[in-house]
Amino acid sequence: MKQLIGHFVFNWILIYIMKDKLSFLPKLALVLFCLISLTYIAILGQSLLAPLLFSFLMGILLLPVANFLERRFKFKRSLSTIISVILMIAGIGGIIYFFGNQLSDLWKDWPLLKEKADVSFHELQHWISKTFHVNTEKQLAYLNDSTEKALATSATIVATTLATLSSTLLFLGFTLLFTFFILNYRRILFTFLTSVFKEEHKEKVSEIVSQIQYIIKKYIIGLFLQMLIVTVLMITVLSLLGVKYAVLLGLVAGIFNVVPYLGIFFALLISCLITFATAGAGKVLLVLIAFVGVHAIDGNILMPLVVGSKVKINALIAFIGIVVGEMIWGISGMFLCIPYLAMVKIIFDRVDTLKPWGILMGEEHKPEKKKRVYQITKKIKLEEKD
Repeated sequence: MKQLIGHFVFNWILIYIMKDKLSFLPKLALVLFCLISLTYIAILGQSLLAPLLFSFLMGILLLPVANFLERRFKFKRSLSTIISVILMIAGIGGIIYFFGNQLSDLWKDWPLLKEKADVSFHELQHWISKTFHVNTEKQLAYLNDSTEKALATSATIVATTLATLSSTLLFLGFTLLFTFFILNYRRILFTFLTSVFKEEHKEKVSEIVSQIQYIIKKYIIGLFLQMLIVTVLMITVLSLLGVKYAVLLGLVAGIFNVVPYLGIFFALLISCLITFATAGAGKVLLVLIAFVGVHAIDGNILMPLVVGSKVKINALIAFIGIVVGEMIWGISGMFLCIPYLAMVKIIFDRVDTLKPWGILMGEEHKPEKKKRVYQITKKIKLEEKD
């Protein structure tokens, strides 16, 4: 019965689309239905679609490397693809190894951190007792009750941790495989995209594909350069301030900065907690000032210069995309939303019926300044910009 109803609704929609008789409200209902359906499919297929979309970005990034190996060394496509994927694994492995070494240094000082946390906890107890007139016994009773509840759900926490670890390994495995296949069969995928559409649209489709490849490649390279510069700046500033684990905190700030808008706040929270446990509240204020300063430099200088204006998505749409991406796919959705919003905008800008949506997603265009012309003599004119 459900299949019959679905088949009937699909045929009804198809007939009216072909006849172009849909008014505004049915069109709006159809758009909302498609968005809800796509969101539901994305949630169901997260374990497959998330690594596939991430691999597509990695494929675009590694495409110049594969093409260089094929042209310069006459490698076969499969061999150049394997070497490109190995280089990607080596780069990611180097970052993980360096990050692990910094975490091992933090682990060695764990007893000191625990002792500092105990002292801070007793100071906090005294402050709560003095400010809110809640004695220490009531605070301990509340903490013991919370601890018992946490221990009661410890099995759930362990199961969730194991599930997260297994899903991360599955994500990495799928990403490597999909990156290899996308690079290896890139000609087939391009031919498929141009063959799906009619002959008169092939030129526009080829232009859109090349534009997407160019912009996303520039965006990803710029993003990695921005991450590197932010990491170096944070390490330098925190080292000058005498903050312990400056390298670790700088690396955290650079990696989390990949997630627009929200990443810097998570990095600031982690850095403040570690600094408070190792150096006290005075250093926390310095770390806060350092983060604000570096973030201001990043937003006003590094982002326009390094990443550039290739991804022209306004802040409102970008922030909505980040929130929706986190709701659907978590951290991976937050990272993937910006480049794929850029792809969608490229398509919208080049399809006549979708250009208004491209305008909605883009930045405001400032009108060009007119020139004022002052006539000094009959032969000499003085031009001045507004």
